[in-house]
Amino acid sequence: MGIAISMTVNGAAVSAEIDPRTLLVDFLRVNLGLTGTHVGCDTAQCGACTIHLDGRAVKSCNVLALQANGARVTTIEGLAGSGELHPMQAAFKECHGLQCGFCTPGMVMSAIDLVQRHPNADEATIRAQLEGNLCRCTGYHNIVKAVQQGAAAMSR
Repeated sequence: MGIAISMTVNGAAVSAEIDPRTLLVDFLRVNLGLTGTHVGCDTAQCGACTIHLDGRAVKSCNVLALQANGARVTTIEGLAGSGELHPMQAAFKECHGLQCGFCTPGMVMSAIDLVQRHPNADEATIRAQLEGNLCRCTGYHNIVKAVQQGAAAMSR
């Protein structure tokens, strides 16, 4: 037996009938085809599934789609507008804050949230705030540089 939900995802109204046990990450990926939100650990440890729910970064593998009923959801696909990358996405590209790219969508979504909460964050704050996002490739040095550059661009 399904349950009806509706929400706004990347600015568009969506609705569906889902199993009440459906995770938000699965709803986004399977029902809506938004595969930029990655499934890494299914236990909210890696951060690859981070999205914005009503303006706050959350790990979508730890949220039921039903809990997002009526909410505003932004995924990595919803950041770029008018064919241009979001300043944080551009910074990750320019600073080479990625390698394999698996963690990148969640890292970018977390970085935007971080900058909104701590606009003048220093390196130590950035590293501490990104603790819930795991990257197995980069060593975080270029990720920190990307967040700093993205923060500067977002403040303009």
